[in-house]
Amino acid sequence: MFINTLIENPVFFFRYIAILIISISLHELCHGIAAIAQGDNTPQKAGHITLNPVVHMGWQSIIFLCIAGISWGEMPINPHKFRNGRISDFLVSVAGPLCNLALGFILIGLLLSFYNSEIVSTEFLHLAARVNFTLFFLNILPIPPLDGFHILCCFFPSFKPLQNSPIGMFGLIILFLIPGFTEALVVLSELIIRSFL
Repeated sequence: MFINTLIENPVFFFRYIAILIISISLHELCHGIAAIAQGDNTPQKAGHITLNPVVHMGWQSIIFLCIAGISWGEMPINPHKFRNGRISDFLVSVAGPLCNLALGFILIGLLLSFYNSEIVSTEFLHLAARVNFTLFFLNILPIPPLDGFHILCCFFPSFKPLQNSPIGMFGLIILFLIPGFTEALVVLSELIIRSFL
């Protein structure tokens, strides 16, 4: 279990937890801001336009993150209020993953700027960039309830009935059980970072 890392490498444990909480919160916040821009005020009415991670993730998700190293977030959205239908749905769905992608490149920029600095931890910046690129690749997978599935449904609405189906969650669990799946996403993220260093 990931919680063993607390004993084996406490610095990494707390860095990883902090990075993931901030990254997921910003990811969800971008969904909410995009939804408001597309005419849906649900995120605002629900009190989700905030940087408070407990609002975006909930205590269960944060506790699970500390134990298993995996977490999730949620942004209340009402697609029926979107002013541009599927176009709005696409923009809102893609906003979260693009946030993580942008954060990854911003962190690479900071990593390059402070590469030989003794003030800023380059290890922290490197880990933060890797986590955000990994979140991007994970979230664009076309499997419910991930953002990639919502993006897929914008182009192929016939898949939408599977949105609340347990099949998607089962598929996601199977993916995580495949040996090397998570490592492959991390390696892909690392390749992007290394290409700039």
